[in-house]
Amino acid sequence: MKERFRQNVAALLVDAKGRLLICERRDFANSWQVPQGGIDRGETPAEALQRELDEELGLEPHHYKVLRQQSGYRYWFPPGSKALRNYAGQEQTYFLCKMLAADTDIRLDKHKPEFVKWKWIEPEAYDFAWLPAFKHPVYREVFRDFFGLGEDDSPGQGTQTTAPHGAGPSIA
Repeated sequence: MKERFRQNVAALLVDAKGRLLICERRDFANSWQVPQGGIDRGETPAEALQRELDEELGLEPHHYKVLRQQSGYRYWFPPGSKALRNYAGQEQTYFLCKMLAADTDIRLDKHKPEFVKWKWIEPEAYDFAWLPAFKHPVYREVFRDFFGLGEDDSPGQGTQTTAPHGAGPSIA
């Protein structure tokens, strides 16, 4: 049986200080991730990235610059998962993007909100406890490939370094 993977894009949006933008999902409290979403039929990964950054963050292409893109990251949905039943998992293309706009240009409410808060963190401060376990291996690969984080300095036991922004209350 051939495994089908849903094609997906994800944005590693960094600011001038090299901090990574992460967002808290509306449907899962304390689940922080990078903006990402499926590639629609007929879209290229670059077109899907533009659409997803507009839908999720209210950002237009002039608000960021794509620095690098890398494909082939896969994760499998856990057995019995109801997530996207027609697929075995997702295959992702990651884009490293530099934020060119002001933080005030990030608008979680421009479209149907998928996130409640956002914040900038150092990549090594990312805490894998914010993700379901089945996504940990792919995030470790991505953090290694894009930020050079190895076993000794990889994310996993991160600490919150900045207060979140958005619709929810700030966390000190």
